[in-house]
Amino acid sequence: MLKRFFFNAAIAAEAITHNTLRAGLTSLGIVFGVASVIAMLAVGKGAEQEVLEQMKLLGSNNIVIKPLPPQSEGKTNEKEDKKQQQRFSPGLRIGDAMNIVAALPHVQSVSSEIVVETMMIREGLKRTGKLVGVDTTYFHISNFAVKSGAMFNAAQCGASAAVCIIGSGVKTKFFSTEEALGKQIKCGSVWLTVVGVLQERAISSQSIQRLGIRDYNMDVYIPLETMLLRYRNRALVTNRDVQQAGSEGNDNDNETKDKTLLAERKNYHQVDRVIVQMDDGQYSSAAADVLARMMERRHNKVIDVEITIPELLLQQEQRTKTIFNIVLGAIASISLIVGGIGIMNIMLASVLERIREIGVRRALGATQNDIILQFLGEAVSISLAGGIIGIALGVLLSIAVEKIAGVATVVSPSSALLSFGVSVAVGLVFGLLPARRAALQDPVECLRYD
Repeated sequence: MLKRFFFNAAIAAEAITHNTLRAGLTSLGIVFGVASVIAMLAVGKGAEQEVLEQMKLLGSNNIVIKPLPPQSEGKTNEKEDKKQQQRFSPGLRIGDAMNIVAALPHVQSVSSEIVVETMMIREGLKRTGKLVGVDTTYFHISNFAVKSGAMFNAAQCGASAAVCIIGSGVKTKFFSTEEALGKQIKCGSVWLTVVGVLQERAISSQSIQRLGIRDYNMDVYIPLETMLLRYRNRALVTNRDVQQAGSEGNDNDNETKDKTLLAERKNYHQVDRVIVQMDDGQYSSAAADVLARMMERRHNKVIDVEITIPELLLQQEQRTKTIFNIVLGAIASISLIVGGIGIMNIMLASVLERIREIGVRRALGATQNDIILQFLGEAVSISLAGGIIGIALGVLLSIAVEKIAGVATVVSPSSALLSFGVSVAVGLVFGLLPARRAALQDPVECLRYD
């Protein structure tokens, strides 16, 4: 039986080699269909991987509270406007974060963050960057890992110690030829001792822009208490603040044009961001609504914070990409169907051209199953060759999409196997009708056919 199968397969291969151009043109529909499937799956896999990476950046089950300029809406009313002018908001503070833990259920942890612009200096090198004051839960919530050294401990935080944890980019910039641990780096007017170096986080420029995050690799992290005591506590009005406010009208042009400096002077929020991590993502939406009302009440009806759920934003982005992939899948399916119809059409024409061949084979002892195997083998071979070429073309297309459009693509072995199976299935399905028609021909009529 196996010998008979290989004999019929050899006859099918010989028939294809005699009509190479026709077979190549017939397989074009399969080639483009399979290439579309490979590219579609690569884009979908790349999008899924990108969303997972973004979730690692933003943290799972997190709710982010950030300051924004005060907002107001409603009908114009002179008395109400006067009342509104009298309202005062203390801004986003550490007390808000502490109140969230006490008042909101299903909260796993809360972290506060203060960010200031600073000048980093060490051994003749200097660079502007972000100095970030964080508490001990920040690194866990944000999925940061320490490559060397250790996280801040309770003693360092309690003593407002002049210690820091640096990003991998800062380590490369200022400690390229030596170990950073135990060394000092000057940030602003304070010398900080490095107690830890974070693992590098691969962040694309697209992710930085889309997610509104910064390049964490170039940040320097210090305890929150150190930030408040040694650098900046916006909840307190200091003598320096009074002097800056008094001399604001006499600033030179360069200082007046410094938008960052002006924004910092007007910023009354003690904390730049509060991250609330829920123990389960299903509570995020309800918790965000409660937090909005809580912040409005604590800030005296002044809407000066915004609350976002990064996971929901990423899920919406994933749904959009899924719809895009479905459209690509529909196009690929149409291409495969058209390719299959093309194979069936050519094979039906081939049956008419080879009537005498069929009659001779039947006269020499070939059965109907032999004829079916011969023509079905031709159809599957054409489809399979188109599938292999389509897989190679799909891989090249995926690479081109990533290079030209900047869209992440991942070609997995499973997608190649799926496309291989689809091409075989198309050959079997659309080659069955011509094969049966050839097998059902009357041998006597075939030998008399001219």
